Formats: sequence, structure tokens, C-alpha cells
Amino acid sequence: MTPHILKRETVINRKINELFDFFSKAENLNRITPPELGFKIITPLPIEMKKRTIIDYKIKLSGLPFKWRTEITEWDPPYRFIDTQIKGPYRMWVHEHTFEERGDSTFMTDIVNYISPGGPLEIITHLLFVEKKVNKIFDYREKNFAKLFP
Repeated sequence: MTPHILKRETVINRKINELFDFFSKAENLNRITPPELGFKIITPLPIEMKKRTIIDYKIKLSGLPFKWRTEITEWDPPYRFIDTQIKGPYRMWVHEHTFEERGDSTFMTDIVNYISPGGPLEIITHLLFVEKKVNKIFDYREKNFAKLFP
């Protein structure tokens, strides 16, 4: 099954080290995740972010609770990191974050390769529900970045 790809590019008015430091604190995920997801980090805080760090969360999708476990599979401060779903609502979820400093701003790129749930009906699940929800989550993130980093 071919993964779906979501790509978002955002310019944030902060230096790369400040922005990467924000992402190095797992608790900041609460600040950029839509409230309707009921997002909660289960792993005790603070979490030392590095390659092979495992983070457990609880989320709700369409009101249904899920446990989500991710692993930091790449960690290259302050330029890049990848979190990969080990267990969760998607058949596959690999989220690459890259950061490139440009003057006083940082050009941040999110690339998510994912496969929706649904088995042989995955494409239908994706087109009817998942694609819209994933885009809505990243729309929310972008709006919050503008508030957090004016």
C-alpha cells in the first residue's frame, strides 16, 4: 500500500536554535495540538529527546480514544528529527521535521508519510475522513505558530 504524503512549509520568525528548543520539549506538543484531540502525554515529563526516545500519548479521533506510541528515529539538532509511530491509530505514520535558518527566521518543513486505518478500504477511509482530519491538525498548528512566535 502506498503511503499518503502531507507536506507543510512554515516560516517562523525565530532563530533555528530557539525553534528547535521548542520542539525539544515534548510538553510543547500540547500547545500546538487541537483541543478536540484530547491529547495527553503519558510518558513522565520532562522527556529527554534523542534518538530512540519512546513517547506514549493518549488521543481521541472522532471521539474514539487511542493510545499512541512514537519513537524518535532520527535526531539531528537543530536541523532535523523524525518521529515514527510504533503503535497507534494509523497503519503507518512517519513525521519528518526539518529546520533551515534564513536570516532571523526559520523555514520549517513537515513531511508526514502515513497510511490510514481501514485495511482494504483504506483509500475510502482516507478520502472520507483521515485526509481532512490530518490537514485540520496541521492547519491548527500553523495558526498556533503564528500566535506563539509573532
